[in-house]
Amino acid sequence: MIALSLAEIATIVGGQTHDIPDPSALVTGPVVIDSRAVEPGGLFAAFAGEHADGHDYAERAVQAGAAAVLAARPVGVPAIVVDDVQAALGALARAVVERLGATLVALTGSAGKTSTKDLIAQVLSTKAPTVYPKGNLNNEIGLPLTALRAEDDTRFLVLEMGARYIGDIRYLTSLTPPRIGLVLNVGSAHIGEFGGREQIAQAKGEMVEALPAAEEGGVAVLNADDPLVRAMATRTKARVVYFGETNETGEADVRAENVRLTATGQPTFLLHTPSGCSVVTLRLYGEHHVSNALAAAAVAHELGMSVHEIAHALSEAGTLSRWRMEVTERPDGVTVVNDAYNANPESMRAALRALAAMGEARRAEGGRTWAVLGQMAELGDEALAEHDAVGRLAVRLNVSKLVAVGGVEAAWLRAGAYNEGSWGEESVHVSDAEAAVDLLRAELRPGDVVLVKASRSVGLERVATALLQGAGGSNSGEGEVAAR
Repeated sequence: MIALSLAEIATIVGGQTHDIPDPSALVTGPVVIDSRAVEPGGLFAAFAGEHADGHDYAERAVQAGAAAVLAARPVGVPAIVVDDVQAALGALARAVVERLGATLVALTGSAGKTSTKDLIAQVLSTKAPTVYPKGNLNNEIGLPLTALRAEDDTRFLVLEMGARYIGDIRYLTSLTPPRIGLVLNVGSAHIGEFGGREQIAQAKGEMVEALPAAEEGGVAVLNADDPLVRAMATRTKARVVYFGETNETGEADVRAENVRLTATGQPTFLLHTPSGCSVVTLRLYGEHHVSNALAAAAVAHELGMSVHEIAHALSEAGTLSRWRMEVTERPDGVTVVNDAYNANPESMRAALRALAAMGEARRAEGGRTWAVLGQMAELGDEALAEHDAVGRLAVRLNVSKLVAVGGVEAAWLRAGAYNEGSWGEESVHVSDAEAAVDLLRAELRPGDVVLVKASRSVGLERVATALLQGAGGSNSGEGEVAAR
């Protein structure tokens, strides 16, 4: 964080200092909400949760080097006491970004936010110091924590914004007002809460409504392939830039041509920008990353990077966030694709297509594709139809084996596959992750590719972990590039 005194922070957040011997002492380290992550000179924000109260760890945080605690009550150690810790954290983030000379880039969408954020961060970091969220810190707590990691030399601040309700993104943009706002897509994620795609579009479009006018440098980067996103152009005063893979409307300023997958399932294409074109071969897996890469390219182009610089950076970029198409090959030749962080219908379909592409080259040698899938949460009335459709798609893509894991939603996955023509041992429904692991350990053979994917609440990453435990292997999906 940029250096601020405890007295300055207290003024910014409207708090009272308690047990602080020297109010002029500086906070120079990051703001954290986990006392185990405290760094010398940092600030510990104490939140009271369902299972633990951060105030109980205040003393431990100070002993670990925190300059003070941001708290809702006195805690017997140096503290800034406020009425609402979350609101105070947001106010501090707003004050910090106002003092920075950085360009704020914010993105949202129903699918692909974290992968696209990672691409943008890696591309921009080749140009100047860049701060971005670790993982998917995209809510009212995670976003301020990311902004508060910015330092004096930060030139680009990349922020991911999620939403469960209308008004969420409006609130987040009020804390960290972006100059460039990117909307990836409008899909089915959280459709149970929103009630429909039109309502999701209403929420996501709050991003472009928050942008400054074109004459003030505001830029809205929109997906020309998604009609609900394209329509957001009427909701902003910013200049609009379109990206698109299919480019059916002919509006895409940044687009891809000659898209194909390599034998290992990695996309390669010709990147077109207003300043020229260049070939990109991604290290990521699955054709769905082409759209993510185009979004990142559009942002980078707006920030002055040449098409060749962008293409090179995209081709070097890897996966920064765990459990998102992490590809690991075991010594016995079995490949495990851990995409278990989260799932919605759009990302599930994309992952299945990537699995099919990865297995194609191995099929001639007897390799099989396994889709180990679980519940897609928060789909409301769409849940049965969407799970059924994913099961059917697995059959249409000629996935060798479908293992549906869990309760009633998994049964719907299996039923969809069965009704599509998967009647024998090609699909099976098991009760839990442990049963899936037992099945796979008994059945996997060299050359097989295993995709593991479900909503985060299912915890299906345990399957991937168990399959790799003690197996060694080389991870070909982890990027080594880290922006700062």
